[in-house]
Amino acid sequence: MIALLSVWPRQRQQSNSVVGLALDGARLEGVWLRRTNGSMRVEKAFSALLTLDPLTAEPELVGREIRNHLDAAGIRERDCVVGLPLKWALTAQVELPELAEPDRAGFLALEAERNFPCDAATLQICHSLYQAGGKQHALLVGIPRTHLVGLEQALRAARLKPRSFGLAAAWTAGSTAGDLALFIGESTVELRLVGGGGIAALRSLEGTLATEGGRPRIESEIVAREVRITLGQLPADLRQNIHTARVFGTRDLAQQLADELELQLEPRGLKFEVVTRYAGTEFGLHLPPDTAVSPALNLAAERLAGRPAVFEFLPPHLTAWQRLATHQALGKYRLVGSVAAAVLVLAGGGFGYQQWQLTRLAREWSAMAPRVKELQVVQQQIKQYSPWFDD
Repeated sequence: MIALLSVWPRQRQQSNSVVGLALDGARLEGVWLRRTNGSMRVEKAFSALLTLDPLTAEPELVGREIRNHLDAAGIRERDCVVGLPLKWALTAQVELPELAEPDRAGFLALEAERNFPCDAATLQICHSLYQAGGKQHALLVGIPRTHLVGLEQALRAARLKPRSFGLAAAWTAGSTAGDLALFIGESTVELRLVGGGGIAALRSLEGTLATEGGRPRIESEIVAREVRITLGQLPADLRQNIHTARVFGTRDLAQQLADELELQLEPRGLKFEVVTRYAGTEFGLHLPPDTAVSPALNLAAERLAGRPAVFEFLPPHLTAWQRLATHQALGKYRLVGSVAAAVLVLAGGGFGYQQWQLTRLAREWSAMAPRVKELQVVQQQIKQYSPWFDD
């Protein structure tokens, strides 16, 4: 039955339209992207501040607020992909021994239990494999399941159909080995490093953005220190391949951060490049050359290009057939359980009745035991003296 259900439902065709949403603190950024004839175009876009926290407020209220922003922007598409903030995630880097493929998942589960400061069962955990120092490593990323379930409920309350939950900072289109990227967000700077055939580092650099006179200001010294720490923790062969760093964000802040980091990290020979526009070919589909870089557009474009997310955190969703199979299976299990319980009750009742009979007979024997003992003494005397007497 399970094998039949796996092939029965028709595969859902790739959509030609999707909404990309990116959460960054209280800011929600959205882009409605459509694919036509090998190219993509932006239909609508918006950026808004949420008054309700998706992690603490009621999902229905959060969904209503999101729906209001979508309606105000004129976005009618329901399929969506969502970029989660990196500060929700816990990360750990582990070295993999030589293991068979079936044993890798168990080893990574044990490493997650050992490295994460909470019960790994409460996290949705993904990993990225990469090579370093002649050995295989894995970057583990875990996000609390409660965050994901609450966000999914809010999106469905907004009449959206979430198709993917990824990390906005895990965008890898156009990346090469040794690609170090810094993403300037609303309240943090996020760091991502591609190397060894996968993502080798992901970090949310806290305390790197401040507000001064109502305008954002970047603490470049903190960013430089965290970059040094990250590079120092990498194996030598990965670190030696990093020569250029890309900075994503608004033009003024990105240029300021790039200039200051290039001076502060000059001994390492890093060259910083500011990226504010797409080259037009990162996703294999044409984008207008003046399109501004944004996390929401990255997610939507990778979805339309058919590229799976490096880290997929969307909770598994059962189809109608799977729910029916599960319901039937549960019904069968309930029937089997009921029969087994009935058998146990009957067997227990039989043993209980037998024990009651044994107890009753033991009590009766205790009452007659003295008289039986006297009778046995008399019978013994009769057997002893009967030969001395005739009839």
